[in-house]
Amino acid sequence: MLYALSVRNIVLIDQLDLALDAGMTVLTGETGAGKSILLDALTLALGGRGDASLVRNGCDSGQVVAVLQLPAEHPARAALRNNAIPDDDEVILRRVQFADGRTRAFINDQPVSAALLQRVGSQIVEIHGQHDDRALVDAATHRAALDAFAMLDGQAGAVRAAWAMLSEAQEAVAAQKHLVAEALALEDYARHSVEELTKLGTVVGEEEELAERRQHLQQIERSATDVKETDDVLNGPAAPAPALSSLMRRLLRKIDGGATLFQPIVDALDASLIALDNTSDALEALKREMAYDPAELEAVEERLFALRAAARKHQTVCDELPAILAKYAADLQTLHSGEERLAALKHAAAKALADYQGLAGALSAGRSEAADALSAAVGAELPDLKLGAAKFIVDHQVDPERIAASGFDQIAFHVQTNPGTAAGPLLKVASGGELSRFLLALKVVLADRGSAPVLIFDEIDTGVGGAVADAIGRRLARLAGRVQVLAVTHAPQVAARAQRHLLIEKQAMEEGAFVRTHVKPLDLPARREEVARMLAGASVTAEARAAASKLLSEVH
Repeated sequence: MLYALSVRNIVLIDQLDLALDAGMTVLTGETGAGKSILLDALTLALGGRGDASLVRNGCDSGQVVAVLQLPAEHPARAALRNNAIPDDDEVILRRVQFADGRTRAFINDQPVSAALLQRVGSQIVEIHGQHDDRALVDAATHRAALDAFAMLDGQAGAVRAAWAMLSEAQEAVAAQKHLVAEALALEDYARHSVEELTKLGTVVGEEEELAERRQHLQQIERSATDVKETDDVLNGPAAPAPALSSLMRRLLRKIDGGATLFQPIVDALDASLIALDNTSDALEALKREMAYDPAELEAVEERLFALRAAARKHQTVCDELPAILAKYAADLQTLHSGEERLAALKHAAAKALADYQGLAGALSAGRSEAADALSAAVGAELPDLKLGAAKFIVDHQVDPERIAASGFDQIAFHVQTNPGTAAGPLLKVASGGELSRFLLALKVVLADRGSAPVLIFDEIDTGVGGAVADAIGRRLARLAGRVQVLAVTHAPQVAARAQRHLLIEKQAMEEGAFVRTHVKPLDLPARREEVARMLAGASVTAEARAAASKLLSEVH
C-alpha cells in the first residue's frame, strides 16, 4: 500500500506530507484546487516523465517521495534485489525534478534510472482516468491480465520455459548447419591439405634444427679447400716430416761418432717432428669431423625449403604447421560427424517443438475458456454502470504457427458500446466516461488476481448521474476490500463510500503573496459539510446538509 506521500515545491505545493491508509480514500475539492497536481506529483515519483514546469516558481528543484509497504513476495521486491538495491521493510521511491529539466531517481536512497523507477512503480500503483494511457488500456497487458484472472500463470511460465528450450535447440541446429556448410565448402581444400601436411610430417622445432644443420654443413663445405691445402703441406710430396727425420738420423750418426756438438740440433729436430705429428693428428681429427655427404646438405635444404613453402602457402610459420594439420583434420572430422550431430540436434529441436506446441495448445484452450468467463464477469458489472447495452469482449486470436514466449495467442480487450456498432479496441471505441467505467468494471473483476496493490481513479465519475455515481462508489468500495483505493471525485455518492476523506484546497499565504495547495483530512462533521457542498454547489443549504447526513449514514 501507499503509506505516505511527501511533496516539496511542485507547482502549487510548497510542502505537503500526507499519511495514507488501507481501504478507500477519496480526494475532493473545487476545480483548480490542485487535485491533478497531486496526481502529477505522485506520477513523477512512480517514474513518470519529468517536466521543468512541475518545479514551483522561484525554486531550483522539487521533490516527491512515496513510501510503500509491500508483501515479502511482491514482484517489485525481486526487481530491487536483481538491481542490488536494499530490500527494506519499506520501499521508498524518490524523484527530484530540477528547474532546468533534469531529474534524478532514487529507490531506498540508491540512485537508479527513471526506467527502473517506472518499472517498479508500475508494479505497485495503477492510475486510471478518463484519458488513461496506462495500465489495462495498453493491449500489451491484456494477455497477462487474462492469465491472472484464470490463474494460468503457471501454465504461461511453462510455455515460456518450453519456448526458451525450443529457441536454444533451434539455435544449436542453425549453428551446426553453419559448421557443416563451412566444412563442405572447404572439404576438397581441407582434404588436400591434410594429405600434404601428413606426408610432410613436420614437428614443432624442426625448422630451427634444419637451419642449424644446414649452416653447419655449409660452413664445412666452405672450409674443405683450406683443409686440403693444409693436408698437402703436411702430408704431400713436399711434406717436411720425412726430410727432417732423415736429417735427424744423419746427425745422430755423427753424434754417435763423437760429434756431440750436433746434440742441440737433434733435440730441436726431435721436438719439431713431435710437433708435426701432433699437427697431423689434429688435422686428421678435423678431417674426420668435416667428413660429410654432399647429398645430406642437399636433402637438408630440400626439406627446409619444403617446410617453408608449406608455411607460406598456409600463411603461417613452420612451427604452426602441425596445428594447421590438426585444424583441417578437425574440419574433416566435423564434416564426417557433423551430419550425425546435426540429425541428433534436429531430433532434439523437433521434440522441443512438440513439447512447446503441447503446452501452448493447452494454455490456448485455457485462455479460450477464460476469455468467455472474463467477458461474462465484466459484462455483469456493466448494467449498473449505465453500460447495459454495451458488451465487453475478450478478443482471442489463435495462430498455431506462431512461435513465441507467450504462446499461440493474441489477446485484446474490445468493447461494443451500442448494439449494431462494430466492436473495437477499448481505447479507440469507448468515450472518456465509458472508458473509465469499463476499466472500473474490469478492475473489480481482476482485483484479487494480478492487480497492483494500489489503484488510483482520477475523476472516473465525471458526467454521470447519481445512480451511476452510486454504482461506481459501491464498486470502488468493493475494490478497497482487496486493494488500496484512492479516488479523486466530484460525486458525493462516491465520496460517501470512502473510509477516509481528504479535502484539497488552495490557501493564500502572506496576504496573497502566493497561493499553495493544501490537503486536509476531514472528520465526520467536516465530511458531512463537504458532501453537502458537493450536492448543493456554491451555496450549502440545510437540505443539502440533511441529504449529506443521510447519504453518509446509509453508507456507514
